[in-house]
Amino acid sequence: MTAACLNGMYTNFFEKAGYPADEIERRLLGIFNTLFYGSEDEKIYHETGDMGYLVDTGNIDARTEGMSYGMMMCIQLDHKEEFDRIWKWARTNMYLSEGRNQGFFCWSNALDGSKNSDGPAPDGEEYFAAALLFASHRWGDGEGIFEYSREACDILHNMIREADGTRGRGMFDRENHLIRFVPEVDFTDPSYHLPHFYELFSQWAYPEDRTFFAKAASASRQYLHKACHELSGLCAEYSYYDGTPYEKGGEIWGKHDWYYSDAYRTIMNISLDHVWFCKDEWQETEGARFLNCMCQKVGEDNWDKVLDWDGTVRGEDVLHPVAVIATNAAAYALVSETTVETVSVNAKTCLDRFWNTPLRTGERRYYDNCLYLFAFMLLSGRYRIW
Repeated sequence: MTAACLNGMYTNFFEKAGYPADEIERRLLGIFNTLFYGSEDEKIYHETGDMGYLVDTGNIDARTEGMSYGMMMCIQLDHKEEFDRIWKWARTNMYLSEGRNQGFFCWSNALDGSKNSDGPAPDGEEYFAAALLFASHRWGDGEGIFEYSREACDILHNMIREADGTRGRGMFDRENHLIRFVPEVDFTDPSYHLPHFYELFSQWAYPEDRTFFAKAASASRQYLHKACHELSGLCAEYSYYDGTPYEKGGEIWGKHDWYYSDAYRTIMNISLDHVWFCKDEWQETEGARFLNCMCQKVGEDNWDKVLDWDGTVRGEDVLHPVAVIATNAAAYALVSETTVETVSVNAKTCLDRFWNTPLRTGERRYYDNCLYLFAFMLLSGRYRIW
């Protein structure tokens, strides 16, 4: 595969697998319209005045995760009005203007805009920065908070800061260049590792920050080699910096050493990095290994069950079954050029299952359907560098 960053070409994997181009486009636009303007049991986007927010329907709050996801959806599919509404809500209500976390964004807000916390979640900042940079390039900078490039570079500068007398430390470990789960801890979340974004930050951040992000891209790729199990290809929700599952959750963090909600995003992130930059041959091996685990060891009938790191099926039901189906399909992008028949069969199985799975409705639809749209954008060639 030739990296999209080199030729500007983005493969429509659905079409490559035989699905009609017009139906793919219709489905993609329908997914966005459902999430943003569907019925009350379908949509996750809401407007208030000249602002808008995405609600986590399982927890009834607005999170930097979802807000930044919404902005990324809008920039990819060219919805500037909604993008600006979401960004204004986030910048107005979530921005932390004082205290140890000054310069970051509150990870969870009530729907009236009030803050539920004085701390951030780094994945939100990553997506905010990437979406804002893309907006600057696609639509041009505006004024104030709509000077997208300046806002993005400020976020990135804060993310890699060192602690001083008034502010706490940043979101990356300054020595190993790996992102932290939250600034106060010394472990990480594999799904937070976005080397494809760091590559772009190394080009577009403030000049003094670019070398750090170049090193972060390389460090995260190497970390993912260790975080993804050598046989199953799965990762844990949280891990130590050496990639092994984080087992000390206890009362504070809970159990996160299994393949569960956060972890589903990791294979999709690896796939997007492969499509955009194609710098790591391991990613193709990882894709084949992951698909073999899901289709052969686990089996389709058990995709709604929680898995251990090594692919062992547990008895508990997953919280987000549609997210599992969507992200399994994203691995198709890693192996689309393989000549190994078993890998091809596994990949097509996952792709077809996703195509035939509708969006989730009801209480827990937020997370599943966000990953659904991201996976669909990736597989239809509509998740692009701007």
